[in-house]
Amino acid sequence: MNQKKEMLGLIEQLVNIDSGSYYKKGVDKVAEILINQFREMGFQITIKKNKLYGNNVVIQYDENKKTDILIVAHMDTVFPEGTVRERPFTIKGSRAYGPGVIDMKSSLVTLLYAIKALYQQPNNAYKNITIILNSDEEIGSPTSKKLIEKISRTKKYALIMEPARQDGSIVSARRGGGKYILSVKGKAAHSGVSPEDGKSAIEELAHKIIKLQQLNNAQKGISINVGMIEGGEAVNVVPSEAKGMIDVRITSREQARYVRKQIEKICATPDIKGTNITLKGGINRLPLELNQANKKLLLVVQDVADSIGIELKAVHTGGGSDASFPANLGVATIDGLGPIGGGLHNEDEYLEIHSLTERCFLLAETISRLS
Repeated sequence: MNQKKEMLGLIEQLVNIDSGSYYKKGVDKVAEILINQFREMGFQITIKKNKLYGNNVVIQYDENKKTDILIVAHMDTVFPEGTVRERPFTIKGSRAYGPGVIDMKSSLVTLLYAIKALYQQPNNAYKNITIILNSDEEIGSPTSKKLIEKISRTKKYALIMEPARQDGSIVSARRGGGKYILSVKGKAAHSGVSPEDGKSAIEELAHKIIKLQQLNNAQKGISINVGMIEGGEAVNVVPSEAKGMIDVRITSREQARYVRKQIEKICATPDIKGTNITLKGGINRLPLELNQANKKLLLVVQDVADSIGIELKAVHTGGGSDASFPANLGVATIDGLGPIGGGLHNEDEYLEIHSLTERCFLLAETISRLS
């Protein structure tokens, strides 16, 4: 009971710090609190500094010693500065609420206390891990991707601390994805006086949107969504500029290659003569697929769960995460090892408080078993 109270106290402290991906000051404050906790147990800290985003943090008991297990957890949230002032951490009944409470402030605390449990036993398994606390997962891990991949290359296992699903399931497979920005330049003209002199960037973008949407295949798990568009200066002016933001989701490496090729092909040639097209971005996360290595790791985690009285299911989810980086380097990877909750990225985001100690124990025992 005291441990749960301590954990909730630290979760409250972290949730009440705005740490949106673009708010460096807040992300670094979260890092500082966690770094101090790990230092008390003798861990060595390496800070990978960033100018624009929060710093990434690597935590290891002995940086010169090889470890088998990589654990990844992110400190950023999707919520902008000022959100905490509007709706700070609260507890209602059996649930805790607040911005980032389940994605993933509670996972950060679960991870810390799992390591504390091993440290206090003492169980030397805590010396067999390397932890990455990254600052930019919610925006595609632009600064932390290479760091995760570099450290993954020497690991046997990767445990990703995204939250468990609402029914308690962990995540054994995820879709991959990426984002593109399609920019079109045309030629402005007055729509009443000389429309024939103009080249509509919006019209060109419309042609491309229709072709891109035709790439969708729900049965195969391919999703292309032009989710935002902008363009034009005035209603009586043929628009000289337009832009579309494209979200891509795929379920296999083969689909990644196919979709990339098709998008580039569609955007290579304008439909409206005299317009110019620029395509930026790409697929930055390949899928987490349930291959043989991941199946073996999943069975280990489920066996540990069974030994402590938890019935643990595994699911496939459409969202992406840092799990794709180690998994696609051949590292056995499992995701969703944080506590149980729901409402991710929404005002009603919540943590199931009862799951804190349960998932903390599950993580600690999994680390011990893998060591």
